[in-house]
Amino acid sequence: MTINIDYETENLGPLEEIDYEELIKNVILEAIDSENCPYKAEINVVLTNNASIKKINQEYRKIDSATDVLSFPMVDYTTPSDFSHLKKASFEYFHPETGELILGDILISVDKVLEQAENFGHSVSRELAFLVAHSMLHLFGYDHVEPTERELMEEKQRKILDQLRIYR
Repeated sequence: MTINIDYETENLGPLEEIDYEELIKNVILEAIDSENCPYKAEINVVLTNNASIKKINQEYRKIDSATDVLSFPMVDYTTPSDFSHLKKASFEYFHPETGELILGDILISVDKVLEQAENFGHSVSRELAFLVAHSMLHLFGYDHVEPTERELMEEKQRKILDQLRIYR
């Protein structure tokens, strides 16, 4: 399993007071387990700031504002977390050297983590864990456009965080 954590911001604020890298890894591993991913995977996480994520949000989504998290899945799913088609496309989705499934990239605005934790009245640990869980579900093909999709994602996010004993 490869989990890369990169930094595009030097200001981590209160995140520096917790073992945020371990938290990120634990949430990723729990999400992979909860979705029964049959492969070892590679995930890239970038901790950034509002200015940087705003530029990326504008470029990729045509939304001119900062957001809390962006997900860039590398796997195309017909049905979320259906890995059956990957057997036929091994070269397309797997790292040529490690053989790991390349799930995708997660970009998180540290500024938004801190702001939203305060606004929602919970810890920065809980907010960071929530955003990682949310983004991992996007990497597995889930979305929240329709109400039923949103409810399913919310239930799955809750399950991942509950397994890790991370509560509001």
